[in-house]
Amino acid sequence: MTQPCDLGALSARKLIGHKQLSPVELMKSCLDRISACNEKVNAIVAIDADRAMERARQDEKAVMDGQDLPLLHGLPVAIKDLESVEGLRTTFGSLLFENHVPDEDESSVETIRSAGGNIFCKTNTPEFGAGANTKNRVYGATGNPFNTDLTSAGSSGGSAAALACGMTPLATGSDYGGSLRTPAAYCGVTGFRPSPGMVPIDSSSLRFSPFSVLGPMGRTVEDAHLLLLAQMDINCQDPFSSEDIYSIPTSLVDTDLSSLRIAYSADLGCSPVDLNIREIFSQRIADICHYFGESFDRAPYMEHVHETFEILRCVSFVAEHQSQLEQSRDLLGPNVIDNTERGQQYSLKDVAWAHTQQAEIYDRFQRYFDDCDILICPTAAVSPFPHKQLTVTEINGEEMPTYMRWLSLAYALTTAVSSVCSIPCGVDHRGMPFGLQIVGPKGADALVLEVAHSLQIACETNPSTSRPVPMMNSV
Repeated sequence: MTQPCDLGALSARKLIGHKQLSPVELMKSCLDRISACNEKVNAIVAIDADRAMERARQDEKAVMDGQDLPLLHGLPVAIKDLESVEGLRTTFGSLLFENHVPDEDESSVETIRSAGGNIFCKTNTPEFGAGANTKNRVYGATGNPFNTDLTSAGSSGGSAAALACGMTPLATGSDYGGSLRTPAAYCGVTGFRPSPGMVPIDSSSLRFSPFSVLGPMGRTVEDAHLLLLAQMDINCQDPFSSEDIYSIPTSLVDTDLSSLRIAYSADLGCSPVDLNIREIFSQRIADICHYFGESFDRAPYMEHVHETFEILRCVSFVAEHQSQLEQSRDLLGPNVIDNTERGQQYSLKDVAWAHTQQAEIYDRFQRYFDDCDILICPTAAVSPFPHKQLTVTEINGEEMPTYMRWLSLAYALTTAVSSVCSIPCGVDHRGMPFGLQIVGPKGADALVLEVAHSLQIACETNPSTSRPVPMMNSV
């Protein structure tokens, strides 16, 4: 640790509670790091430093006065620019909302603020979260902290890059087709996709779809877990919200990995994966398999997962963006236009078929865990690519039929309604961060978090699997 901003969130919170770290000192350190690095990385796109420092001074006074301190007391928290924050420019990465400043927090932000989080900035995202390359016509592209010419992925790329650079100890993300997991892998941090309803969503007209979730991001599993505890709530406006939140432990234990049976798969039986990434994954499995009681190579059965995901994704785009496309096409980017126009071509018969297929995929995936506890697979199919390139167009010489196909390692698991944590695990063949997905069925959030936490601790003992950290003087 060189500066307070490099502290993990849980460590910083403990120091604040013991009067060994000032919330003012921590916030100033984060702001200084943003000043030093953000011009090159472009992770933070809106900020209210004055308000943040005033809140930090209030937090410091509460500590010195001996008040009861909430869960996130004194911790800076960055919010992805798809969530509305009162008084802070919130654009959703779209020219349609270029000058939008909300009058109030949405509930997911309000929950974090109520837990003591010092919400001080917004992180970059592609337009309406569409696509796994964080760039838009409002703010431009977010670079990868390990090579700023490369992408930080998306759509939570700003959050992942900010965490890797030490600009904030905690950041929010959202995940549909890997929006939280892929950026975490590309930037060497942790992202957790919880089961639907664990973090309530009450601002979407598509709340009856289990695809889109909100989730936490941190440098480590324990930090992401800390933010999750603040994000969780029971909210009847979210039809998936339930008392399942009480299954999440208030602190993570070091699980006995030797008692677990794990399955692993380089491609989930359905995903195009770069040959070099396959080789790196094989090496990582060799590095970690001895931690577990039993491990075996077995892919889940994901027949029709691509068509199912693409049809149902297009349904959501037509629902949310059809009127915008008709009225303001010139202000929309290619990903939103592509998904919405393709959605218009599907029939009711196609949509009904996709729903029945998702039910079959879900049922098969639940049964997959009858004889294993956890599935492990790569988070991303390719190494980070230049952010000037909108998406991945081919893998191993195979042309990708849609801009989403290269993300199928992530979206196949979304379609199966799984709980997933992406953790950093060394670097790939190009020296860029490499991530593993720790996967369980719907509702296995506590198990996934504890296994990911324990595996991350074990991985830190081996240079080949430890979390990579960018060199701040080169960013």
